[in-house]
Amino acid sequence: MAGKLSRRSAGVDPFIVMDVMAAAADKEAAGDVVIHLEVGQPSTPAPKKALEAAHAALDADRIGYVAALGMPALRERIARHYRETYGAEVAPDRVIVTTGSSGGFPLAFLASFDAGDRVALAAPGYPAYRNILAALNLEAVDLPTSAEDRFQPTVAALEKAGPLDGLIVASPSNPTGTMVTRGELKALADWCNANGVRLISDEIYHGIVYEGETHSAVEVSDTAIVVNSFSKYFSMTGWRVGWLVVPPDMVRPIERLTQNFFISVPTLSQHAALAAFECRDELDGHVQRYRTNRDLLTAGLPAAGLDRLTPAQGAFYIYADVSHLTNDSRDFCSRMLREAGVATTPGIDFDRARGAGTLRISFAGSTAEMEEAVRRLKQWRRL
Repeated sequence: MAGKLSRRSAGVDPFIVMDVMAAAADKEAAGDVVIHLEVGQPSTPAPKKALEAAHAALDADRIGYVAALGMPALRERIARHYRETYGAEVAPDRVIVTTGSSGGFPLAFLASFDAGDRVALAAPGYPAYRNILAALNLEAVDLPTSAEDRFQPTVAALEKAGPLDGLIVASPSNPTGTMVTRGELKALADWCNANGVRLISDEIYHGIVYEGETHSAVEVSDTAIVVNSFSKYFSMTGWRVGWLVVPPDMVRPIERLTQNFFISVPTLSQHAALAAFECRDELDGHVQRYRTNRDLLTAGLPAAGLDRLTPAQGAFYIYADVSHLTNDSRDFCSRMLREAGVATTPGIDFDRARGAGTLRISFAGSTAEMEEAVRRLKQWRRL
C-alpha cells in the first residue's frame, strides 16, 4: 500500500515553462537546434568581479554556515543600494538575504498570512505566486487586468475583490514587462495600509528598464515587503541568492523561519553577490542588448502573424495575444517547438482564464538568436 500523499502537493499546478524547457532539451538531445525564447534567464554568466570574488572566497574561506539573515556586509550593501538607487533610507537590519526570490516568497507569505487568507495578484501574472500560495493553503485571488491598465492591479479592482489579506504587485511584470508609476504604487500602498492588507512588491526585474522610472515600495510604504534577487539584472540565476526588505517587526519571525527551513543562504553565493554591485557597466551592457532584442522582435514578429504584442517597458518578455491564431496556447507552443524549433511559453501558465489565447516570449538571449527566431517563425507561418 502506498504512503499518504498530501492534498496540498497534489493540488499544486506545474510550472509549465519548466515542462517546455524539458521538451526543448529532448529535441536538442535528438540533434536539433532550439532557439530558447521560453526561459526567463539571462544567457550571460555572473559578472566578472562576482566570479573573481567567488574564486577568492574558495581560496580564503571555509564556506561554512553564516548567519541566517545573511552576511552583514551584504545586508549593508543592499541597504546602501536603496539609498543610491531610490533615495530611500533602509536600515541594514531590515534586509534579509534569501535563496533567490523563490526562497523569499514562502518566507514572506508564511510571516504575513495564516491558512485560508486571501492574497490578490494580477492575471496574467507569475505562476509560482499562485502555486506557492496554494501549497501554503492560502487562496490566490486573481485580479483580471487588461492592456488599458497595463496588466497591473488597480485600486478599483481591489475594491471588487472582496475581503483581502495581501496583495502582490510586480513591476516590471512577468509576463508582460509592464510597470506601475510611483503614483499608482503609492495608491495601492495607501489602499493596503487603510484596509489592513499586506503589500508584497516583487522587484526582481528592477534594473532592466527601457521606458519610465523604476520605483520601489520602500519609497511609499513602511509596511510593505520587497522581494528582489540577483538572478535577473545581476545575471546570477543559478547562484540562488536574493533578498527581502521587511518591516522591523517581521525580521525576527522571518529569521526563525529561515533558521529552520534553510539555516543560511549559500555562503559562496553571498560573496559573489556582494561583488556584483560593483559591476554596473557590465550589467548595463546586458540591458542594452535586451533593448536591442526587444526592438528586433517587436519589428519582426508581426511578419510571422504575431502582431498583437504588449509593449515591454522592462524585464525581458513580450506578451503576445495569439487568440486570432489559436484557442490552445499550449498546443500552439508545442507545434512551434516541434515544427520551427522555437521554444516559447503558453499563456495558460500565467492566466488560467484567458491564457489559452496568449504566449510569453523571452528575449533574454543573444541578438543573433532573436534574429534566427524571427527567421524561423516567418518561415513556419508561411508553411
